[in-house]
Amino acid sequence: MPSVSTGASTTVGASPAASVVSSAASVASSAPSDSRMVPGGPGYRRMSLALFLAGVATFALLYSTQALLPLISGDFGVTASTASWTVSAATGALALFVLPLSALSERFGRRTLMTASLAIAVTVGLLVPFAPSVGWLIALRAVQGAALAGLPASATAYLAEEVRPKALITAIGLFVAGNSVGGMSGRVITGWVAQEWGWRVAVGVIGLIAMGCAVAFRLLLPAPKHFKTGSLRPAVLVRTVRDHLSNPLLRRLYAIGALFMTVFGAVYTVIGYRLTDAPFSLPQGIIGSIFLVYLVGTVSASTAGRLVGRLGRRGSLYLAGGTTTSGLLLSLADFLPLVLLGLVLITAGFFAGHAVASSSVSHTAKEGRAQASALYQSAYYVGSSAGSTLGAIAFHSGGWAGTVALGLLAVAGVVTITVVGSHAARVERRLVAVQH
Repeated sequence: MPSVSTGASTTVGASPAASVVSSAASVASSAPSDSRMVPGGPGYRRMSLALFLAGVATFALLYSTQALLPLISGDFGVTASTASWTVSAATGALALFVLPLSALSERFGRRTLMTASLAIAVTVGLLVPFAPSVGWLIALRAVQGAALAGLPASATAYLAEEVRPKALITAIGLFVAGNSVGGMSGRVITGWVAQEWGWRVAVGVIGLIAMGCAVAFRLLLPAPKHFKTGSLRPAVLVRTVRDHLSNPLLRRLYAIGALFMTVFGAVYTVIGYRLTDAPFSLPQGIIGSIFLVYLVGTVSASTAGRLVGRLGRRGSLYLAGGTTTSGLLLSLADFLPLVLLGLVLITAGFFAGHAVASSSVSHTAKEGRAQASALYQSAYYVGSSAGSTLGAIAFHSGGWAGTVALGLLAVAGVVTITVVGSHAARVERRLVAVQH
């Protein structure tokens, strides 16, 4: 899946982890600033490289099978919808475990949890090539996704405690860059390796790359100096989560993030099957390289802050939805340049919409922002899991047109929710005016 997040409403990054930037900044401001890391200071480069490599490993592992689904289908003799569970199981487990692991990091420490998460995920990644059946493969991927949930839960908290506030967004941006590079390169590498040696060797190569990243991460990351052990208080966490879920605006933002990710997950899970079939009949290496389109999303996400300044949050969401819709319709053509242009527009629209929604979560939540952002990440990965599975089912039933129809339905949901939000905002303004 895609691997992009956002920061505060004025600064947009490129990965779900970065959606807690404003939360992290508020935490950082409460700790002593004189002894924390700054660019050029002791430990900063080591820390930056360590978290960059952690981001690479996380998203390379998380989406390692996405570009290989046609080969997995052929090897095990299963349909696209069954093979898609190798992606859905990982992202779904991450969505389920990101919130509880964020609580565990408060008790056992950020570096400890990140190290354990990577170690488990890499170990499972080295077992994945030996899966004897598709059932075992899906189970291993679920364990891998659950383990990887410890990274977004801890990385930004570590940075908030160890980096000075003015350098925080830059530091988080490097982690986000690692997410993007890992998500993109993992798909590209697996595509070319699988073309020559098969999907098992391809995911094994990703496991070895992730292992190297994990070892370097542990050796490079400076020991925390400002972490304070917290107690595990489920009642507090439950109350905070309940408060966020009772906020209508946050609920709408969570739904928007999930729906945008449903489109994205469906398209990029199934696109390999579409391009393998006639009239395109592309080789696996070329199909893997299609994921270079992610670079377009990095650009669109980075400009979303200026877009919101010009059009407002709702106007930006309408534009993102319209761009995604145009891309979906263009992708129906049996002409490769138009399909690629469609993917560019889908990617640009998704990343812009995700950037606006996730940054708005940080802006909206006045308390418990880390939990608010964790809930957004959960919704985001639920959307990824649902998109992968439903997109494959739609493709199996109605071909690429079926997957596009699912995407259009999800975009319609985004637009409907945004319209409802606009109406609710107008009603609230009228009530405030009447009261005054």
